[in-house]
Amino acid sequence: MTQTSRLNVLIAERNPLVIAAVRDLIGRDERFSFAGSVQSGDAFIEAAAKQPAEFDVAIVGWRLSDMNGGEVLMELRNRQLSPRVIIFSNDHDVGILKQCVRLGAQGFCYQFEDPLILFQTLVAVANGRICIPYTDVTKIGETRLSGLTTRELELLGVLADGWTNLQIASRTGISENTVKYHLKNLYDKLGVRSRAMAVALYASEKRSGS
Repeated sequence: MTQTSRLNVLIAERNPLVIAAVRDLIGRDERFSFAGSVQSGDAFIEAAAKQPAEFDVAIVGWRLSDMNGGEVLMELRNRQLSPRVIIFSNDHDVGILKQCVRLGAQGFCYQFEDPLILFQTLVAVANGRICIPYTDVTKIGETRLSGLTTRELELLGVLADGWTNLQIASRTGISENTVKYHLKNLYDKLGVRSRAMAVALYASEKRSGS
């Protein structure tokens, strides 16, 4: 970003009121230009895949209409896309912050903070810096897989190998309903909603050395 050019900012957020508020904020600052908005992760990823990119930095809400910010970051990594992303979260959960940093977000802001913090983060990320709230960086390497039991890791591993619920049931001697119960608990613990998302998380964190 040069001194004479404006920073094109894309907003990905499911809540139209948040989009309107952020658009109004950045519209009041001559350093920024509104590049558009989307409400789903799929739409954002599609925008990020365009060449040349239509935006310099994206403000991405943690909860979009079809996925959360972590799933967006995982899909960007899987597709080898590297837009400059700031996660904009209304959930004060340090686990979300750490997950986003591990998955490659360059910036992170809470929606309830002073708008000045968002502006500072936009400028920093546009200039190639990482800008996040204070956290214990020694614990950022802890992943969601770190919190799983040995049995849960084994279950995740066979999911990644393509086992069906019936195969898991027959090879472990439990019923399919019990398998479904364990899978639901596993998905809840990982913060995902489906088998595909669980396998994608497993593959992504394995590749990054978890």
